[in-house]
Amino acid sequence: MTTPLICPSILASDFAKLGEEVRAITEAGADWVHIDVMDGHFVPNITIGPDVVKALRPHSHLPFDVHLMIAPVDPYLEAFRAAGADIMSVHPESGAHLHRTLRQIRTLGAKAGVVLNPATPIEGLEWIMDDLDLILVMSVNPGFGGQSFIDDQLRKIETIRVKLDRVGHPAILQVDGGVNDKNYHKCIAAGATAMVAGTAVFKGGPSMYASNIKTLKGL
Repeated sequence: MTTPLICPSILASDFAKLGEEVRAITEAGADWVHIDVMDGHFVPNITIGPDVVKALRPHSHLPFDVHLMIAPVDPYLEAFRAAGADIMSVHPESGAHLHRTLRQIRTLGAKAGVVLNPATPIEGLEWIMDDLDLILVMSVNPGFGGQSFIDDQLRKIETIRVKLDRVGHPAILQVDGGVNDKNYHKCIAAGATAMVAGTAVFKGGPSMYASNIKTLKGL
């Protein structure tokens, strides 16, 4: 079984100690820092903006994996890139011209990802593959942490993996939502190569982060 990239979502961290939490998961062996940006419009929650990302940037050398759950998304790409985002993932529903958005992300020097909600079809991927570095499959409906994994999304992961392998595409296939030590192996078996985990990493406090990450890696 392939060892996945583990991308702890700071949505599940202690917001009163964000800098400390980012340092702690970095030292614990995380691969990326996953940052959920929500606007209270595209999804029913409000989290953080570019200024917080900028404030966190000095606390870790890891790639900042920024999931933009905002609409419209295009006006904010430059600000998040300037704040320190290394990867920016967007939803097809968050703007009128997905191809243009992905091109803009790459022009800014970041890696570009597309996010598929549970009900978002995969057919549109065929026309944007040349502009993708990452495909994120949501295994919950976005907006809140702590939700239960939607098993139907395993078939979506499998289908996308077949498409990627058929053409030899190197895109990272990421899963986000309800990931824990009970279902991560199913995601990896289905073809995922990166796992976003919130509660599964941050449970138990900083002394447990390294152990939690090792468990998710299957070590």
